[in-house]
Amino acid sequence: MKENKITLDEGYMFGLGAFETILIKNGQAVFLDEHIKRLNNALKTLKISKTIKKTDILSYIKQNKIKHKALKIMISEKNIIFSSRDIKYKEDDYQKGMSLVISTLLRNETSPFTYLKSLNYGDNIFEKRKAQERGYDEPIFLNTKGEITEGATSNIFFVKENLICTPRLKCGLLNGIVREYIIKTYDAVETIIYPDMVKKFDEIFITNSLLGIMPIIKFENIILDIGEITCRIRREYENKINAPEKNFF
Repeated sequence: MKENKITLDEGYMFGLGAFETILIKNGQAVFLDEHIKRLNNALKTLKISKTIKKTDILSYIKQNKIKHKALKIMISEKNIIFSSRDIKYKEDDYQKGMSLVISTLLRNETSPFTYLKSLNYGDNIFEKRKAQERGYDEPIFLNTKGEITEGATSNIFFVKENLICTPRLKCGLLNGIVREYIIKTYDAVETIIYPDMVKKFDEIFITNSLLGIMPIIKFENIILDIGEITCRIRREYENKINAPEKNFF
């Protein structure tokens, strides 16, 4: 499949569209079925009369000889757009870890767009840029109740001894593909977490489809070590996607 010519529609004018960003490793799309399901569900919610098929994606990957890239698919009422880019994360990033800061912008847990990977992504991009200008890697959103929800481009996990916790979906966040994998694989607990609880945890990591599992070494003014559980989860995740089982592709 070749990239479509862009047509002006409500996706461009109002952000009424959806997208997915998929990790391509060795020419294979990681968690492809899960990405397709989430994308098509978003289109259904937005009442966009389009669906994406697995053959469409595989055809694009093959025709463009994509081996190790980030594949982005954007769909609105009149457009299906494929593009790819290099993956910016390097091993050095995982060894150093990343830093988080709480955004002053609140996540609206009552909005349906909070739970979709939609083209309405301005809040995320603006807040991420602001965080980076302050020397942080990722902003973390609170909802209107003051509960931690997610990062601009990531889900967040907290570790205390052997307990792994993450905010509940109803707090107002996107159900990430890697988030689902962590919850199913490690029996992570979905709960409500407030900022003043963060200092009680031993480890923090964030996840998304491109960075996988990223250790956090700073949350606001709280300094953390890159812990054993985070390293183990990352190592096991990397082993799986580098020597994948059938259900990963």
